[in-house]
Amino acid sequence: MSLQNPQNRDIVVAALRHAAPYVRLYRRKTFVIKAGGEAFADAASARALLEQVAILHQVGIRTVLVHGGGPQNTQLAEALGIDTRMVQGRRITDERTLGVATMVLNGQINTQIVADCRQLGLPAIGMSGVDAGLIQARKRAPVRVSGQDAPVDFGFVGDIQAIDVSVLRTQLDNGLLPVMSPLSADDDGTLLNINADTVAAALASALGAAKLILATGAPGILDDPANPSSLVSYVDLAGLERMEKSGSLTDGMLPKARAIETAIRGGVPRVHVISYKVPDSLLLEIFTNEGTGTLVVENIDMLSKAEKNA
Repeated sequence: MSLQNPQNRDIVVAALRHAAPYVRLYRRKTFVIKAGGEAFADAASARALLEQVAILHQVGIRTVLVHGGGPQNTQLAEALGIDTRMVQGRRITDERTLGVATMVLNGQINTQIVADCRQLGLPAIGMSGVDAGLIQARKRAPVRVSGQDAPVDFGFVGDIQAIDVSVLRTQLDNGLLPVMSPLSADDDGTLLNINADTVAAALASALGAAKLILATGAPGILDDPANPSSLVSYVDLAGLERMEKSGSLTDGMLPKARAIETAIRGGVPRVHVISYKVPDSLLLEIFTNEGTGTLVVENIDMLSKAEKNA
């Protein structure tokens, strides 16, 4: 865009003026952003997302980036001849699958994200729930799952028992951007795989984050999972529960719904579900009333008139 053109200059100035109140509002606040492994499956989508994260960092928003690795886990498991089994959007993790998850999450994806951040001049540091006892977890006991005849043993999957975010606060205070793998361990040092949405929600609550943002492949939360145009612009926890009972939330959106509820019940006032595929979706969601995805709050009455009319 050439700024020699007066019309282009007007566009740039208008955009800066529009964003300025949001920058003032969120400067020094903490955001937790979770992006699924599919967002990092190719260099172009990874860079597009990280460029937006870099802008948040540059305007003074303290950001923690939590990543998943589902597609990469499945791809490597298939290459090694290991079957992948999912139950209600959650992966069954046996000993071999855990080895794959460790290589993919703490190795391939986390390291590549930090390397990409270096190219963008973003001071990122790779971490996981194992570091400094950040996430204290316990192996999940077999549980009853709707639609299953017997209790499901998820294997080396962990349930979060406690969070110690002091090491995260130290990194944020030092101007760094933590890039978090969701792997953790129990008190005996056994590695455990934890759903990345669950980890992001727990971290957002423990950090007192102003926002939790879930970047997924879908446009947001859909009233009809088969219809991308049925995007729900905003919803509260009661509405989310109604959508689950009606069958609108399926597969991978089910653990996201649990994570959203955990975050909001834990004190996070705003949760956003956006698509990493939409250009500049992260910036548009934060710096405009209209946004691009779904905004979830505890109660619809908390929304401003402008938010409801967006």
